[in-house]
Amino acid sequence: MTDIADIAPLAPATPARGGRRLRLTRAGWVGVAIIAFWTSMALLAPVLPLPAPNASDLAALANPLPSAAHWLGVDLSGRDILSRIIWGSRTVLTVAPIAVAGATVMGALLGLLAGYYRGAFDSVLSRISDVILSFPVIILYMIILTRFGASALNIVLVITVTKAPIIYRLVRAMTLELAGREYVAAAQMRGEGAAYIMLVEILPNARGPILVDVCLRLGYTTIAIGVLGFLGIGLPPPTPDWGGMVRETYGMISLYPHMAIIPCVAISTLVIGFNLLAVGLRRRTRRG
Repeated sequence: MTDIADIAPLAPATPARGGRRLRLTRAGWVGVAIIAFWTSMALLAPVLPLPAPNASDLAALANPLPSAAHWLGVDLSGRDILSRIIWGSRTVLTVAPIAVAGATVMGALLGLLAGYYRGAFDSVLSRISDVILSFPVIILYMIILTRFGASALNIVLVITVTKAPIIYRLVRAMTLELAGREYVAAAQMRGEGAAYIMLVEILPNARGPILVDVCLRLGYTTIAIGVLGFLGIGLPPPTPDWGGMVRETYGMISLYPHMAIIPCVAISTLVIGFNLLAVGLRRRTRRG
C-alpha cells in the first residue's frame, strides 16, 4: 500500500527562529471535530448503556437488522454492532497513536542525526531506509505478524519499524536545509553542543511538516490496522476490531450489508478526520 505522502513528501516550511505558530483552517477544525467524536466514544465506552461487545443475543439472530434493542443491528454471532464499533474505536485510538508516536520519535531522531552529521552515518541509514521501503508494506506486515503472532504489541512494533524510514527521510531533508541557517551558525559560534542545536534550534523549526505528516500517518495506520484485521492477522479475537468485523461478515454482505458497511464507515470517517486535520495544518503552515 503506497502512501500519498510517500510519493510527494512535504516541502519544508520556511523556518523562523523558534518555529511557527500553527493554526487550523476550517477543514482542520472539521477534522478535529471528527477525531474528537471518536475519541469521546472511545473514552465513554465503559459508561455508555450498551451491551458488552462480546455478549451474544441469540434471539436477535432471527432478525439481525437494526432495531430498538440493537440500534445498528447484530453480527452473525448476535453481538451488538454499535457496542463493538464503539469499543473498537478504543482499540484503533490506542494502537495507532502509539505506533505513529514510536515511528515519529525513531524517524525524527535518526533524521536529525543523519542530516546534521552527514557522511558515512547518513549513507548507512539512508541505505537501510531504502531497503525497508522497497518491500511492499502489507506483505511485510503479513510475513512478520505470521511469524511472530498477531498482537497489539507486535502490530505497534511492525508499524513503527516500517513507518520510521518515511519520517526519517522527511526530517533528514529538513535538517540538511535548516542546518545552514544563520541561527544554527550563531548557536555553533556560542559553543552550543550538537544535541542542543538539533533539539532546540532545528527541530522546532521543522515541527510544521512533521505534525502534518503525523496526522497523515495516523490515517494510514488506521487503514493498515483495518486491513490487517480483514486479512485475519490483526488483533486476536474477541477484541473488537473494525477490520475483523468486516472479515467476519463479508460472506453475508449480500443479505446483511449493514454488518460490513458500518465498520467500513467507521474506518473511513476516522481516516477523513485525520486527513482533514493534516490539510488544515498544511495550509496554515504554508501561509505562515
